[in-house]
Amino acid sequence: MIVDQLRAIVGEAHALTGDAIEPRYLTDAAGGRSGKPALLVRPADTAQLADVVANCARAGRAIAIQGGRTGMCHGATPQDDEIILSLERLNRIEGIDAKAGTMIVGAGVILQSAQEAAAEAGWRLAVDIGARGSCTIGGMIATNAGGHQVMRQGMMRDQVLGLEVVLADGTVLSSMNQMLKNNAGYDLKHLFIGSEGTLGIVTRAVLRLRPPAIGRQTALCGLLDYDAVIAMLNRVGRALPGQVSAFELMWRDFFEAAGAIAAGGMPFAVSYDYQILIEVEAADDAPFVGILSELLDAGIVADAIIAQSDREVAQLWSLRDAIGPLVGSMTIVEPFDVSAPIARIGPLVTHLRAALLDAIPRCRPYFFGHIADGNLHLALDLPTDADRTVAEALVYNAVRDAAGSVSAEHGIGLLKRGWLGHSRTVEEIALMRTLRRTMDPAGVLNPGRVVETLTPGR
Repeated sequence: MIVDQLRAIVGEAHALTGDAIEPRYLTDAAGGRSGKPALLVRPADTAQLADVVANCARAGRAIAIQGGRTGMCHGATPQDDEIILSLERLNRIEGIDAKAGTMIVGAGVILQSAQEAAAEAGWRLAVDIGARGSCTIGGMIATNAGGHQVMRQGMMRDQVLGLEVVLADGTVLSSMNQMLKNNAGYDLKHLFIGSEGTLGIVTRAVLRLRPPAIGRQTALCGLLDYDAVIAMLNRVGRALPGQVSAFELMWRDFFEAAGAIAAGGMPFAVSYDYQILIEVEAADDAPFVGILSELLDAGIVADAIIAQSDREVAQLWSLRDAIGPLVGSMTIVEPFDVSAPIARIGPLVTHLRAALLDAIPRCRPYFFGHIADGNLHLALDLPTDADRTVAEALVYNAVRDAAGSVSAEHGIGLLKRGWLGHSRTVEEIALMRTLRRTMDPAGVLNPGRVVETLTPGR
């Protein structure tokens, strides 16, 4: 009955069952198996989506919400008998206010499309991640995505001015604020940003745009130890306050693997234990060249390459962005996205590499991250699926001991729910559960993700 109802809402072509559901809807970027969804629906607009949700709520049917499926925590991976709700048709860029520097977009708009539209209007959408060509604005809001420019521009939360959200009973909540300042009661958008679709489904957003960079300098630096990484971060930050937009650290294991994949190959004649890809936004490149020269003279930086053209900039970034094809080449990938106090990240990586290779001798760990904001990534190639539980315990226990977080920017989804207590107190989790039950008492929106434990319909 529910299948017929939803087909009547979205049309036959956008309500699919069985083998008609393409494999791309059955998993996310982390791979792995999904359950057997009952139906895939692709509403065309907010009204259709709200009608779909209302019908599911009345029938007590669980919904798996999907954007671009670029997540790494199985938050969008459907489970048995769930109804997949894809937002891909909500892909309209409604408009850009070139005077105020804002844009209104549908949740299904691809990040790169939004970036290009902003640039054409003389502005910049100042958030960027490697999956820019396939991730969606709605998914980035739902997970509070970060990326390369967090240290200067903030997380996705900092780009959002207003939201339209469909609640668990099908109610449409319009909070499409377009001002930086609006203290009229609770700022409800923050309930939904980072909630991974468990409190409501983002359908439209008002985004804040920034002026384009007046100049950009990019360099790749080789360093010998982690103390030098910290020294470089502090020296550059003080010499060029507010100008550093990216500070990406790649350990030797990741860098050598990336060099074998990237178009430009290995840029240095020798390998270093640490490589920093740094980007600065400024009109004059002399101060950047000056501080790099000082760091080289002081022995903090062992080698440096400053990009002299857009082509060279792209070549340097292709090393950092090689994580996509690198993960695609892995037998069984276990992705870790954690954070820790910056000073503890170096020792944490040293400990994890040794512990993982000792416990799982045939694994291959690749470490990299947005170190300036404390974000560490580990892409772990495992020999067998059974090794996942061993790896998770080693990594998350070490992160807890380092006073870090089991999720820096990817969210919790299904994969990390059991480890949430490593980063949140009992009281915090209890409040999350209370919010979940209050906003979705029937448990139909993304059940089982983050902290939700209710059975839909009960």
